[in-house]
Amino acid sequence: MLDSTCHYDHRVDVVGTGFTVLDRVYADGDLTEEALGGSCGNVLVSLAMLRRHVAPVLALGDDDTGTRLIDEFMQAGATIRYITRRPDLRSPVLAQELDTASGRHDFSFVCPETCEDLPRYQPISETELAFALPMLAHCTVFYADRLSDNILEAMRAAGEAGAIIFFEPSAFEESEVFDEALRLTTILKYSEDRLGERLSGRLTDCVRIVTYGAAGLEVRDRGEAIWCEAIDAPTVLDTCGSGDMVSVGVIDWMLTKQFKTACLKATDLLEGIVAGQRLAAENCAFAGARGLFKRRGANYVREILSIRERF
Repeated sequence: MLDSTCHYDHRVDVVGTGFTVLDRVYADGDLTEEALGGSCGNVLVSLAMLRRHVAPVLALGDDDTGTRLIDEFMQAGATIRYITRRPDLRSPVLAQELDTASGRHDFSFVCPETCEDLPRYQPISETELAFALPMLAHCTVFYADRLSDNILEAMRAAGEAGAIIFFEPSAFEESEVFDEALRLTTILKYSEDRLGERLSGRLTDCVRIVTYGAAGLEVRDRGEAIWCEAIDAPTVLDTCGSGDMVSVGVIDWMLTKQFKTACLKATDLLEGIVAGQRLAAENCAFAGARGLFKRRGANYVREILSIRERF
């Protein structure tokens, strides 16, 4: 792990922190897979598999689950030096119950086999933040899907250094921390069904990606709204991770085009959004949040993202 007093002079494509868990997938009642999951974990490991320089900033337990999660990041090519192993934590586990006939899935922090509570996600502490600060000043994109005081400080440090702040909240709470996070955000992505009513009236100077499930999504920017129809999936086995794949497409596109926060507009992102929608549609044909990566490989995913559309 990097000492917080060290000078960091290497550029990092994406730094991220937030919901990262071990997904236990129960397909039609049977345990079929265990893999790194959570929106943050899924987005970061997918970008690492696409050969982007990715650095997760996380606090995990000093346990077998933590080892499993770190191994997946390592195998994908991510930098793991900013992941702390703490004996006072248990690494988080999430049960996903999948109905393969409908493609529907449910999540629970209760083990379906033992009915015991599973360990939950814990945000980074001041220790993880301090170690990561030198590196945060050298990242192109900062991704977060959860908030805490320390995550807000990480967001602020990255933003002050010019990083694009990609914020994908799963919940909303009235707080100064959330208000400040919105002020720092460059791209705000959220579900209309879950957060639309609470966030629609918030005045923020950022690009919004508002998802509407199977119908598609809307990109909003300073009064302009652009609708993007969903792309039909060839087969629907599992819709888990579809939204994450859209985020992967957008972030990968921004890195390719080397966008800066000062000039970022909704129209700049359209091709990346559609690329992410293509990726999400293809991923639905496979079980698991990154089933497409596992069954077809990262090179195939790169081909999907490289298709050019005319706008």
